[in-house]
Amino acid sequence: MKPKGVTFRANLRLARQLWGQLSVATYEALRQLTEKYALSVAVGDLQLLNGGWYITHSGLLHLASRRGCCGIETSLQEQPSDPVAARWVFRAIVYKSAGSRGFVGYGDADPSNVSLSVRGAEMRIAETRAVNRALRKAYGIGICSVEELGAFNAPPALSRSYEPSTSFPSQNGSGNGQPRLKDKLCLLIRQYNLDSTLVKAYAAEFCGTETLRGASRELVEAFITKLEQEAREDRDRLVCKLNSFSRPVEVAS
Repeated sequence: MKPKGVTFRANLRLARQLWGQLSVATYEALRQLTEKYALSVAVGDLQLLNGGWYITHSGLLHLASRRGCCGIETSLQEQPSDPVAARWVFRAIVYKSAGSRGFVGYGDADPSNVSLSVRGAEMRIAETRAVNRALRKAYGIGICSVEELGAFNAPPALSRSYEPSTSFPSQNGSGNGQPRLKDKLCLLIRQYNLDSTLVKAYAAEFCGTETLRGASRELVEAFITKLEQEAREDRDRLVCKLNSFSRPVEVAS
């Protein structure tokens, strides 16, 4: 059953308000996701990152509910898990109907593949990823979920036309850390419809460097946390602050 008010036109209108003009590929993908799965931008079923659509955990649960999902079972996989290292692995089974054999998905999380802002919640993240993967398999969702992003070196993208041109510091340990920071900042920029160039200038001042590349990862994480807090509390005030970083236009004499 399609939720009331979920139409491609409504999704497209809100998507453009949040993320600006869409590329042809992104536009077409949104149309297909709307028509096939009735996913709604307004209720947070979808997010656009680096020009690619990602489904959210709530979006998957909404879809499962509409399709009459019979139940979801999760279990901790003790052998590959390591509580001392905060590494957790879960198995999830989605039952689309009574008597069905179920669709299985696995999810893992440890400090190397989760954001610093959610450190300590690795167990819950692992379970959520397992559920998301099982739900995507059960209902034929071909796009990755937002909650799974930390498990990949870089998110797939339909288009990178609207990716903010921002450099991020490297991270010692697993990979170079760039996708996770970049994805989180991109999400905030698009969620609150902020100017990426001004955000970049604000970030550089906050970190005390000419560019973000010269800032430590801890400083960039702190900036992202501050930006999210300011946007959530008073977006208009934040926009005024960002506008102060605009360079004055020089008028030729």
